[in-house]
Amino acid sequence: MGKYRCSVCNWVYDEEAEGQNFDSLPDDFTCPVCGAPKSAFVAEARGKGKEDIKTTVAEKIIEQLEVFGVKYVYGIPGDSNLPLIEAIRKSEKIRFILTRHEETAAFMASAHGKMTGELGVCMSIAGPGCTNLITGLMDAATDRSPVLAFAGQIPEVYLGSEAFQEIDQIELFKPFTEFAETIARENQALKLVTMATKYAFKKPGVSVLSTPTDILAEKLDEKVYSIEKRIFSNKTAPRDEDVQKAADLINGCQKVTLFAGWGSRHSGKLIKELSAKLNAPVATTSRAKGVVHENDRFSLGVLGSIGSKHAAKAIKNCDLIIIMGSGFRQANLVPSGIKIVQIDIDPTKLGKTFDVDAGIVGDADLVLQKLLPLIERKEENTEFLEYIDKMKQDHHEELEAESNDLSIPINSGYVIQAIKRHADKDAIICVDVGDHTYWFYKKFMCEGQRTFMSANIASMGFALPAALSAKLDYPDKQVICVTGDGGFAMLMGDFTTAVREGLGINVIVFNDGKLKNIKKEQLRDNYPEYGVSFPNPDFAQFASSAGGEGYRIEDPKDLDAALKKAFSSEKASLIEVVVDPDKMAASTKRVD
Repeated sequence: MGKYRCSVCNWVYDEEAEGQNFDSLPDDFTCPVCGAPKSAFVAEARGKGKEDIKTTVAEKIIEQLEVFGVKYVYGIPGDSNLPLIEAIRKSEKIRFILTRHEETAAFMASAHGKMTGELGVCMSIAGPGCTNLITGLMDAATDRSPVLAFAGQIPEVYLGSEAFQEIDQIELFKPFTEFAETIARENQALKLVTMATKYAFKKPGVSVLSTPTDILAEKLDEKVYSIEKRIFSNKTAPRDEDVQKAADLINGCQKVTLFAGWGSRHSGKLIKELSAKLNAPVATTSRAKGVVHENDRFSLGVLGSIGSKHAAKAIKNCDLIIIMGSGFRQANLVPSGIKIVQIDIDPTKLGKTFDVDAGIVGDADLVLQKLLPLIERKEENTEFLEYIDKMKQDHHEELEAESNDLSIPINSGYVIQAIKRHADKDAIICVDVGDHTYWFYKKFMCEGQRTFMSANIASMGFALPAALSAKLDYPDKQVICVTGDGGFAMLMGDFTTAVREGLGINVIVFNDGKLKNIKKEQLRDNYPEYGVSFPNPDFAQFASSAGGEGYRIEDPKDLDAALKKAFSSEKASLIEVVVDPDKMAASTKRVD
């Protein structure tokens, strides 16, 4: 007499106890517990010795993630991922962070990858849980953040039968992921988790594992893989001849401008050395903002529509640009005839939208280490730099005027300067998408602060989840979330996550009662303002009702005191600032 286990709910049909052979049961027999069909039952004898195995597939997956250094898994539990949730509960190294929306979980995983370079992990249930992950995972995919998502799936026995919450998850995620597979058998689990992790780090990008709940509940006693023997760095060293060609080109030009992108975010010291040797100004992408302190003599700030006029002017007037770690979408700002040296770890980025005179495939740090000794020191080009200095001085005077502007409704520029007065030098600042983004990237001068945003997909709602992730990863640092009323309202429920987890983040909400950036675009395209205004709740009262601290500011004279109190609190705080709905930040286009 044998035993047959339901692979859906693990109920066991014992032939001896039931008094009937399992094979003699009618074909329409169903599990008395969960209703699974007869085909969902497996003979216990098939897994020789399985009755002695104590660990499940889910527990082994979590053990493998522990070995890979994962500390947090963000998500929402449900029927199709409960074995994983239980395995995390038992783990002493991984903590489950419950979010109020799966989009928050995916954004948190993406932000974790951006901030630490480590694997961000999120999870969802089947069906709607999976679809809710997409925007956050797209952010990770387009901003190249290493993320692994576990998509809970209905039991494998039901796949293809139009079952409740069934969707084709691989078809859904495949177009934008580096790796998307289903764990269809228990002996696939550790191999696929390892492969998914490898692919997440490769580009980096997103990996998705679809996890049928019956497979997660299967027994597995395989040994997990060693990180030292399975996961390796993808840093690429440049070819010496490519570095020499670039050096020769640079040494032959007199007016050089440096442009630093996300790929050079860890190379600030080397970039500053190169800038000093060449007497060359440095512009950055929005994502690399602050890689060189923006009060430095040669710093130009951000280049692009949310950047500075002097950055655009320096690009226009140089005779060579050195692009480091960027695909350089700002090529429309560059007149013809300017020579270009481009450094990127991804060869497809080199010359993607413009001709490159010297291209170097390699990690920015490794390239700069080889390039610096080959560069000849240049004399200062007084005419080139003095004009830029004058534009920078005008910009600083503009910031000074805004810092003293006490007009009502409040000037968004005043809010940015108030944040600057209270921000620590090593603060982490997470910025949402909207009109306030322009104000921040144009007006906030970074002096050691690290900034993060949803850059390429430019999704509203990113900043709050990113701030949650930042405070978990860096509990001793000041974490500031700069957001608008539109973006904050999308995922504001997860302010309660900050309260529950004891995360003392500081959220500044620009309340103008409208999607002001869309209004700006309507005016630009000669459309009337339409469909962009909305009534807002009292965000400050919401924060207080959620268990945090809330402050509503309508007079600029009250802002500094509120920021000082909020930034010194250990509780999650929200400062709602009612700003001028008609004063909009200007876009930086081509500078003549």
